[in-house]
Amino acid sequence: MPITNWAGNVTFGAARVHRPESLDELRRVVAAGPRVRALGSGHSFSLVADTSHDLVRLDGLPPTVEIDAERSTATVAAGLRYAEVAEHLHRAGFALANMASLPHISVAGSCATGTHGSGDSRRCLAAAVVALQLVGPDGDLVELSREHDPGVFPGAVVALGALGVVTRLTLEIEPAFDVAQRVRLDVPLDEVSERFDEVYGAAYSVSTFTDWRGGKAEVWLKHRLDEESSGWLSGAGFGDGWSESGWAGGRAAERPVHPVPGMPPESCTEQLGVPGPWHERLPHFRPEFLPGAGEELQSEYYLPREAARKAFEAIREIGPLVAPVLHVSEVRTVCGDDLWLSPAYGRDTVTLHFTWIRDAAAVMPALAEVEERLMPLGARPHWGKLTTARPRQISAMYERAAEFGRLARKLDPSGKFRNAYVDALFPA
Repeated sequence: MPITNWAGNVTFGAARVHRPESLDELRRVVAAGPRVRALGSGHSFSLVADTSHDLVRLDGLPPTVEIDAERSTATVAAGLRYAEVAEHLHRAGFALANMASLPHISVAGSCATGTHGSGDSRRCLAAAVVALQLVGPDGDLVELSREHDPGVFPGAVVALGALGVVTRLTLEIEPAFDVAQRVRLDVPLDEVSERFDEVYGAAYSVSTFTDWRGGKAEVWLKHRLDEESSGWLSGAGFGDGWSESGWAGGRAAERPVHPVPGMPPESCTEQLGVPGPWHERLPHFRPEFLPGAGEELQSEYYLPREAARKAFEAIREIGPLVAPVLHVSEVRTVCGDDLWLSPAYGRDTVTLHFTWIRDAAAVMPALAEVEERLMPLGARPHWGKLTTARPRQISAMYERAAEFGRLARKLDPSGKFRNAYVDALFPA
């Protein structure tokens, strides 16, 4: 039976699918295969994980989480999902600084594609990685760390699976903390654009949802209670309008909401300012609810933060074209990092995410118009989402692309871990 990604828009062409249950079994599979690609949780919409040869699933490996309290790190099995890691860490009194909207995604796949959460001071998820282990082309084990391999490590984390099969990652952790989440409704998009720094400085993590046509937005604010205003801790901060920056546009939601208009909010993390553990508030969705049935397509663009206003203007101009094929669009901020293939490399970033209806024929004209307006502003497409941009056009946006190509040839001289997606981006 053919294997598809979560959305069903990609059917993997693998001749064989493996689910090894031990590291030794994985090493044998890799050593024997002519070309090998690893599959995470299948939440990518692009062909980044596709192959016509051997596809390896990592969720059968032992689900280990090893905490080093002295070094403030946790070494986790690559196939684990963030929800699983978070639960283990929280029980031990620790936390990750950031999480993505969905806790259902795998750690290795998320880091390999530069996936992110939101927050002016929060980097993409891969920036928390300080060491990793991968299986090389001969089944050999390769250990890389930021401490011991500073010259190449930044090229090895967001690596699109092109350097080997990652088996474990060591992540920065910190003491557990509480978060309270509130939503502001009917916020004018003009206000978000014109007061961008105030809006996105209003909480630890901020997201804006809109359809780009109606001129209004929802702003989701996630307040970290051990760092922000003491009013939250005393109970005085739960009134309408509190924010770290002083911004309080629109009106406070009086009942829980879902980012997609008309959808029931039961699958969303708790709102209305109720304090709770970090891992039960930073994602938008609860892990016990499976993400939708896949009736959607997604694209996303990372732009220089200073281009936010122009990006808003550009997409609002085509709002009547975009909105009819859109479930919802989300705008977030990401702090810059030094990872060679991170879409936030070298610059503080604003991201525009589009959750489209699952009708490629209807979506592609709108997607092409979005890219025509955003690419001149310096937009980098998300590696795991849909784009009409040419591979060479994308790789040209990364000043360390040539170095990454050399690193890939060094660690994988035979091209075992390449596929058509990687070949088009970084020709051997």
